[in-house]
Amino acid sequence: MIKLIEKIEGEASLDFHFKDEVIEFVDINFFSTRGIEDILKQRSVFDALVINPRVCGICGHAHLIATVKAIEDCYDGLFISEKAKIIRELTLNFEIIQNHFKWFYLTIMPLMGFKQYLLKATVPSSIAAKAIATIAGQYPHTSYAIAGGVTSDPVYSDLVKIENYLNEIMNFFKKNVVDIDFEKFTNCEDVNSIFRHRGDLLDVLLKILENGWEKVGKSYDRFLVLGENSYFMSGKSLKTILRENIYLNKIAESENQNSYAKNVTYNKRYYEVGPLSRAMIKKTPLVKATHRRYADSVFSRILARVCEIPQLLNHSLKLIKRIDLGEPSYIKPPLEIGSLSAEGTGVVEAARGSLVHKVFVKEGVIKDYRIITPTQWNLSNGTRDKPAPAQKAMMGLRSTSLAELVFKSFDVCSVCTTH
Repeated sequence: MIKLIEKIEGEASLDFHFKDEVIEFVDINFFSTRGIEDILKQRSVFDALVINPRVCGICGHAHLIATVKAIEDCYDGLFISEKAKIIRELTLNFEIIQNHFKWFYLTIMPLMGFKQYLLKATVPSSIAAKAIATIAGQYPHTSYAIAGGVTSDPVYSDLVKIENYLNEIMNFFKKNVVDIDFEKFTNCEDVNSIFRHRGDLLDVLLKILENGWEKVGKSYDRFLVLGENSYFMSGKSLKTILRENIYLNKIAESENQNSYAKNVTYNKRYYEVGPLSRAMIKKTPLVKATHRRYADSVFSRILARVCEIPQLLNHSLKLIKRIDLGEPSYIKPPLEIGSLSAEGTGVVEAARGSLVHKVFVKEGVIKDYRIITPTQWNLSNGTRDKPAPAQKAMMGLRSTSLAELVFKSFDVCSVCTTH
């Protein structure tokens, strides 16, 4: 049975294979491509800063930051001011926050039958877009990050404006998502305690419990985080065993004959990436407590992603206070672009998980470019003997509609994946 999955970024198809009325295996196929990696070849390396933000319409900023990091990795002796680093991190935080709200209100809640709340997504996401545009000049598809820093030079009034935007989003969260103090929400260690409060998240979690889905969607219980900044930590986790050393040379891609999405493994094993993985590596108390009870289920995945919103809002307010407006926004790289011949890798944490860009440059021209997206990690098309995380999470279910909920709990981005 083949089911076309829409209402995601792009389209995908799930080919369900049943045995005794139980899903035995699921083929995941992405059947279109735009060939961004090929478009980049033989172009000036700086062209990637304009093209790559257009890989995706809602996480293009993550692609921009991964691109500029890959280009900067090609240089020796390149310096970036703390001001520029913070500005980049802030705008990426805002994009992640925006994505989380959209996923919750436009994907998860309708699947749970709460279709009347669709328009709620427009409020916080539009505010987050304004916050990005205040620094980056526009949103989406901004190219304000360049090798050596950023092109923007905010003034004090810009920072005040951004703080006000963040406070607006905080108020929306408390009024609609969970009516609870942010610190209590992220630091409590008993998932039952949040049921004493009201909000859309509680409605979703209660619906899951009422239907007995709290342990549905379990996968390998293996988590991977490749990106790192002042808030996120890189590392990998096998259930509760944490390993902090990550080696990018252990990432491997393999072709998929039935899909334009390549399979991706780390050290020859499939890992889940995304907010649940980040929370497990960072040991977020509420998510760790939830994981102990429900493991890597739909329940844990949804809670972890929503829980990341107040974390990033709080951290972003702290980052704003750290900006020294007297520092330069841009420091010229030590080499002219025409003299640059090297290879570089840029890694960031996007909304859906770890995003990797790798560029190969000769005399300022791109000879090859590789992109590995979060959806490739979570939704590779493995085999019956070695399924990818999303495939394994759907196997054993009896209902294709429930399997679709599990599938979308990973937040699928077809357009990113079929670059």
